[in-house]
Amino acid sequence: MKIFTNSLIKPQIPEKRLKMPENNSFRWAAVAGTPWMRVNLLLILLLALCLQASAAVNYVTGKVVDADTKEPLVSATITIKGTSKSASAGLDGTFRIDVSGIDNPVLVFTYLGYIPQEIAVGGKTNVGEISLKYSATGMKEVVVNGDIAIDRKTPVAVTTIGAQYIEEHIGTQDIPELLNIVPGVYATQQGGGYGDSRISIRGFSSQSRNGNVAYTINGIPVNDPESGAIYWSDFSGITDVTSSIQVQRGLGASKVIVPSFGGTVNVTSRSTDMQQGGYVWQTIGSDGYEKTAVLVSTGLNSNGWAATVEGSKTTGNGDADGLNFIAYNYFVNVSKVLSPDQTLSFNLVGGNQTHGQRPEETILAYQQAPQGIRWNSELGVKDGQQINPYNNFFSEPFLSLNHDWTINEKSSLSTEVYAIYGSGGGGDFGGAAPPRISNMYSPYDYTAAEQANANNPDGSALTYLYNSHDVTDWYGLRSTYRTMLGKYTTLQAGIDLRYYYGIHTEQLSDLLGANYVLDQYTGAASTAQGFSGGNINDPNHMAVVGDKISYDNEDYTESESAFAQAEYSKKDFTAFATLTGANNGLKRADYFNYLNSDPEQKSPWVNFASYQIKGGANYNFTDQMNVYANIGYLTKPPYYNTVFESFTNQVNKTAVDEKLFSYELGYGFKSAEFSAKVDLYRTSYKDRSDQSTYFDNATNQLYSANVIGVDELHQGAEIILVWRPVKEISIRGMASFGDYYYTNNPGPTTVYNNQEKAIATLDKIDLKNEKIGDIPQTSTGINLDLNVLPQVKIGVIWNYFSNYTANLPFQNYTYAGINPYMVPDYSLWSLNGVWRFKMAGFDAELIGTITNLLNTKYISDATDNGVAGSSPSGIVYGQAAGAYVYYGLPRVFTTGLKVKF
Repeated sequence: MKIFTNSLIKPQIPEKRLKMPENNSFRWAAVAGTPWMRVNLLLILLLALCLQASAAVNYVTGKVVDADTKEPLVSATITIKGTSKSASAGLDGTFRIDVSGIDNPVLVFTYLGYIPQEIAVGGKTNVGEISLKYSATGMKEVVVNGDIAIDRKTPVAVTTIGAQYIEEHIGTQDIPELLNIVPGVYATQQGGGYGDSRISIRGFSSQSRNGNVAYTINGIPVNDPESGAIYWSDFSGITDVTSSIQVQRGLGASKVIVPSFGGTVNVTSRSTDMQQGGYVWQTIGSDGYEKTAVLVSTGLNSNGWAATVEGSKTTGNGDADGLNFIAYNYFVNVSKVLSPDQTLSFNLVGGNQTHGQRPEETILAYQQAPQGIRWNSELGVKDGQQINPYNNFFSEPFLSLNHDWTINEKSSLSTEVYAIYGSGGGGDFGGAAPPRISNMYSPYDYTAAEQANANNPDGSALTYLYNSHDVTDWYGLRSTYRTMLGKYTTLQAGIDLRYYYGIHTEQLSDLLGANYVLDQYTGAASTAQGFSGGNINDPNHMAVVGDKISYDNEDYTESESAFAQAEYSKKDFTAFATLTGANNGLKRADYFNYLNSDPEQKSPWVNFASYQIKGGANYNFTDQMNVYANIGYLTKPPYYNTVFESFTNQVNKTAVDEKLFSYELGYGFKSAEFSAKVDLYRTSYKDRSDQSTYFDNATNQLYSANVIGVDELHQGAEIILVWRPVKEISIRGMASFGDYYYTNNPGPTTVYNNQEKAIATLDKIDLKNEKIGDIPQTSTGINLDLNVLPQVKIGVIWNYFSNYTANLPFQNYTYAGINPYMVPDYSLWSLNGVWRFKMAGFDAELIGTITNLLNTKYISDATDNGVAGSSPSGIVYGQAAGAYVYYGLPRVFTTGLKVKF
């Protein structure tokens, strides 16, 4: 602040001047009467006023951020306690408020949905960074190594979505759909089944068999250990109790080895509230959607105990025929403050759900179906009631016990022990397909199938219903020691131990009026199609309901890793280096394809050593501009489908670690009204492996091909812009320009039939320079939030996706120049609104959402299976007739009332 002094330049006095009497009043009156002196007196008065004004103004500055994510809380309100004076935080979270004339001012910081905080100024001109805790959290949460990235410090591409955004936009969606506002991210609900969403980041997929997007809850990886896939339905209730979702694109901040070649989605759950309270939340929506959620918190008592319990029930008919669902989700947190330095916290997150599903169909089939895009080819009728055997059911509770110990002012130790127990599966029909009521668009007639079974002379089932049943047990321990090495350097080191055990069987669920199913041993079978492979130890098994058929195997994985990360942070410069090493073991037991006397019924442990080394730096040039860079080399072990060939215990000796080399450069600018982020990245992915399993209608046979040694390049640019022209309007824009393609022709590749017999060898797969499918390589979006009234907000989201190549199974690239089907470009609009008010003395919110506002008909997912034609292989690709697709969901709306107490 500039300080004015009383030393003024004296005006020059004329050499000839009037002699004045000693009377002061007369003297000043005479002087003031001259034009020159009147001008100088006016200048003196103006300078005096400036001096008085300058002395009267006393500004206090600072920055308001989210306590967990360190993201700025835009438009947070700062009020001087006991007055009406207030100010708002800008886009970068900074504020300035005048505290002039107020003795011992106290600032009150408030932000909708967050716990208010009071700070005594105490003569300071800058109160620093003020961290507000979301009201759904309060007590210190023990999150072990959540690996949360901090803006303008952690040198990775990151976007954080807070609890308020989730609350206002979630509607009927899962976590992935919320992330389409993030550049480089593409998410869909695929067939529309509850929790059946999928996500891709920078061209890397979360799909089964080779998942390359990590999903963590409080830093703990919950991807399927066997395939890396993400099954959102297993943890669908987590959105009710999520305090933040952070998407780290590229290398990310994780110190442990997770399948994050494309990026990481980290969900931070709410912790125990310090204050007593809770909420009741009721939502209704399209197609019978209904959700009831209740949360109760005891608050922190005088003995240091606190508990929060939440439960919800969600039901609906789904957005297509036969997608009915019901889910019961729950969350429990019990915490104990052991001492001022130690906290113990227990968390339980889980749910029981069942939902209908449907397969992809051709574009022509959807066009000709009377039901249109709502058609479900798996729908059936039995005894006059609609049924859909093609369903999914699962329960997978996630339990964790967290201990946080602040050893001293320099060191701390965080430890988490966790377990995940899963049980469930999916169903379909086996044997002969039942007849349909009329044409191919009508339901399957399971009553007719029952009659055919009853008429079968030997009493065996021609058609039956089965469930692919899975039981999974996971255990893990993760512990991190953190200490300061000097004034500017922090060292973190720890261990990460995991063990997984999975049982996979196929079980009869309905004989459809028959006496048994003849499960004859014919060799190994698919784990997905329901073709009876039988039990070599009981080759003519007459199976009844509850019996195991087709396959019975167990999978084991274990991982032991150690990690260390050093971080240097001084003023505006931050740098880090991370080194992680791990041993990964896989083992398989097969009780149907091997005799009980066969020592090969259980495979030996197959071990792979993997590691990652990465580092980066961030430099804040000014309070507004920063630049960062990161580089890393990562390896991860291959998944089961690569290590064990075609559903047997035979070890694939050519299986090797998959490898990734990536580097990235980013720039950020942030002011009170405008911010911008630009990221440029280049990622080389080597030795990708994938097993393609497909059914050939012409031969009525199941085939599989283990493709190894696929190389890819993922590169592109991402832009995020945020503009707040006035306090009431916020405009966020994003754009992603990707270039993802294959860089080699892998081979040779062997093709097997469903008896595990090699039937063909492909010398090479012509992948080089082909585009990687499954994701639009160009996307843009705009998010407008308008506060029309202090308690009323309206939001609009527009997304546009283009340059989208359909997925094409590897073994279909049998010759050069194949051009898969290109999915038409499309755009989507969504609308949401929030009205916050008082109801019977309680805080209440009325929240409405509409997704696909214009009811746009578009293809969200596509696989090109080709059509017969003139080509070297006799199959032509790139035609709509050969594309199996999912159409995106139609217009969907929800209305919810949330009352807090």
